Amino acid sequence: MFRDRLEAAEGLVQRLEHLRGRDPLILAIPRGGVPMGRLIADELEGELDVVLVRKIGAPGNPEYAIGAVGEQGRVELEPAASHYPESAISREIETQQALIEERRRRYTPVRAPIDPAGRIVVVVDDGSATGATMATALTSLRPRHPARLIAALGAAPPETVTRLERLADEVVCLLAPAGFGAVGQFFANFGQVSDDEVIRLLGTEHG
Repeated sequence: MFRDRLEAAEGLVQRLEHLRGRDPLILAIPRGGVPMGRLIADELEGELDVVLVRKIGAPGNPEYAIGAVGEQGRVELEPAASHYPESAISREIETQQALIEERRRRYTPVRAPIDPAGRIVVVVDDGSATGATMATALTSLRPRHPARLIAALGAAPPETVTRLERLADEVVCLLAPAGFGAVGQFFANFGQVSDDEVIRLLGTEHG
């Protein structure tokens, strides 16, 4: 178990030490991935931005993820999505895309997203159960031609790591136990990260 997200980030820094001095682009998945991304970017002398992905909740049960949608409109649906009406899923996708656009305006109001083309890109999150969110982030970034695409997570089940290995050039996951329940079970302190904290860590306040 990690003490908190920063301890997990320190572990990822150790595994990504070979990137120091190579100007990696650290793309954190909000909101939990952002404190981790800030520490990793600082330690590896890289640049920090966010990659915006939202889970697609099941109609009538929004906490149950049946997929994810990325900032470029890329949608990844889980097999469970076939049990729900397409019209309801489409409405949920539109809702989440609107939230992504609003987050981008709030998080980086004074600049455009950083271009990943030709960069070593590390996508960071505190963890992933199904892998849908991280998978969508990776598939959204691949067409934008990063030189290398790395997924970095605190915790995920083994089958999720295997799934992500098909999408990334490298996957760094500190904990991948069998019998995985939820990401939060691996953190003693797993408090919510606020939008204000994300903006502070990105250093993109107005003015």
